Amino acid sequence: MQWPADYHMHTPLCRHATGEPGEYAKHALAAGFTEIGFSDHSPMPRDDFDDWRMRADQLDEYIAKVCQAQKDFPNLTIRLALEVDYLPGYEDWIRGLTARQPWDYLIGSVHYVSDDWVVDNPRELSKWKNHDPFEVWSTYFERLTRAAETGFFEIIGHADLPKKFGHRPDRDCAPLYEKFLDAAKKNNCAIELNTAGLRKDCKEIYPNREILQLAFQKGVPITFGSDAHAPEEVGMNFAEAIQLARSVGYRESCRFIQRKRQVVKF
Repeated sequence: MQWPADYHMHTPLCRHATGEPGEYAKHALAAGFTEIGFSDHSPMPRDDFDDWRMRADQLDEYIAKVCQAQKDFPNLTIRLALEVDYLPGYEDWIRGLTARQPWDYLIGSVHYVSDDWVVDNPRELSKWKNHDPFEVWSTYFERLTRAAETGFFEIIGHADLPKKFGHRPDRDCAPLYEKFLDAAKKNNCAIELNTAGLRKDCKEIYPNREILQLAFQKGVPITFGSDAHAPEEVGMNFAEAIQLARSVGYRESCRFIQRKRQVVKF
């Protein structure tokens, strides 16, 4: 099988991943990939914003590391990208990041559902006790919709991340999904099938089948990502992700070259 590109992987600069870009590339080649992309967590204006992203002064180092991997593995297409947190009020910062480099793509992700709650952080798991899951999902998808509306991003990452620890609403979330996917379609955003969910408590690819079916119906394109934080995670569970995508009707995914989209069959 010809694997689609794995467009979501990290480096040790984010402070919670292991292995240098060359090790990821070596593993990708061994697994039969022809294209990958690094999309580490982008810096924020303050280096003490949190403890799971590169510092602002490490952005050039990150670029150099990926460029070195490109030189060391000429028979593997390696894209340079960032995973950028969308938080209301930080639009100018994000706009500045987009101009720093001719990125191949930017993944827009939401991790913060409030100024002090990272919804997927295991150290903050106790905060779920004080919140109704539907309330959390509503806030999350409101921010995800706003991220898509900015036009900053080629891809929206792990679209139902709040399910990571198994917290799911008992109410119909279809209106939340519809609004988000309409914004993604209008602003030419793809959504990713992120296999990391299979390695978490939810044991399910991000996003769930309901979201993916709606995305296909609305003509929202897709990418694939392992969200690898170690070389051996590159391409992990891609067979399951491809099966899921095909089961709702997808036959094509996206690749990006300096933020220009191409469509390829898988």
